[in-house]
Amino acid sequence: MPDKKLLILNKQQIQQKLDRMAYQILEDNFEEDEILIAGILPRGNHIAERLKTILDGIAPFKSRILTIELEKQSSSLSASIDFEVEECSNKVVILVDDVLNSGKTLAYGFGVFLDVPLKKLRTAVLVDRNHKSFPITTDFAGVALSTVIKEHVDVVLEEEDAEEDAVYLR
Repeated sequence: MPDKKLLILNKQQIQQKLDRMAYQILEDNFEEDEILIAGILPRGNHIAERLKTILDGIAPFKSRILTIELEKQSSSLSASIDFEVEECSNKVVILVDDVLNSGKTLAYGFGVFLDVPLKKLRTAVLVDRNHKSFPITTDFAGVALSTVIKEHVDVVLEEEDAEEDAVYLR
């Protein structure tokens, strides 16, 4: 029996959610000169790049993309980054992922910045599933879903898939 997929967000709705999140980030950081947008690979980085594109058109500050690759199955923090973590000192960092489920990925993402004095660390996700095992909240969320644990959220982005942007629940 094929998996049944329920469409949660279509391409236009995803763009509307990202636009709103970008405006919330702007409102939260209006007086900054620069913010750093740290995308967690793979899809969090694509969402971070889209947020940066929107912010570049509306914000008076500069924004820069940072990339974080986490070993998500590890029982301890194992991350590869494309920047020197000291560059983040006394700056605003927005940590971005596609889906917040248990909170483990974002918790590991926080770990990258633990030894650096940041001005502010915020989180942004396209979908917040409300099933946290870690004390993680999101500051900017496209949509919050109350689902059962056995359900899965699929985020499809044109950058990596042949399909059009969409968020499905299966």
